[in-house]
Amino acid sequence: MTLSKILGPFRPNKNKLDPYESGMDPVGEAADRYSISFYLVAIAFIVFDLEVVFIYPWAVSFLDYGLGTLVSMIIFILELYVGLIYLIKKGTLDWDMKKGMFN
Repeated sequence: MTLSKILGPFRPNKNKLDPYESGMDPVGEAADRYSISFYLVAIAFIVFDLEVVFIYPWAVSFLDYGLGTLVSMIIFILELYVGLIYLIKKGTLDWDMKKGMFN
């Protein structure tokens, strides 16, 4: 990489040096603050996305496993259900900015 930087052509111009993001010109500062709700929803999405990663293979080969696996999966799903109820009670999934959890 260093060699290509040294030997490669360097022809800067205004268009190449302008920031570019998603086909749109950037507006505002890059360090704008986001609501904590966005991060909490992202973490909840990751948790429930991982749930699918564990449940899908189990559901496909459900008949090959015994009763112990069924019980452990029921416990796993109940734990996730308790987490979902917690998120709902805390208001994390409530997108009303006027009465949000952290306003």
